[in-house]
Amino acid sequence: QVQLVESGGGLVQAGGTLRLSCAASGSIFNINMGWYRQAPKKTREWVASITAGATTNYADSVKGRFTISRDNAKNTVYLQMNNLKPEDTAVYFCAGRVTGRIPDYWGQGTQVTVSS
Repeated sequence: QVQLVESGGGLVQAGGTLRLSCAASGSIFNINMGWYRQAPKKTREWVASITAGATTNYADSVKGRFTISRDNAKNTVYLQMNNLKPEDTAVYFCAGRVTGRIPDYWGQGTQVTVSS
């Protein structure tokens, strides 16, 4: 079982930047990692993912603004968020997926608030 802990959230003005981190309790070497978010009164949505082989994918809403990366030596995944918009306001969750389409591991989330 891998525990995931997110950090780096906070309050930022529109156009600003934040870098989220997701620290795992064990090796993520063979785990596909991703970030999801859930805004108030909305369902959780996928934001970005990075495979064990470092292939990245992004939701259209964040493409060109967010960058996901991983450091297997530190068992950590990052989400660099640039040019933040108020609609990016949400709780951001880190997730890990070994096989299949549904994540096996979830973090507890970190709040990101973007003011206009």
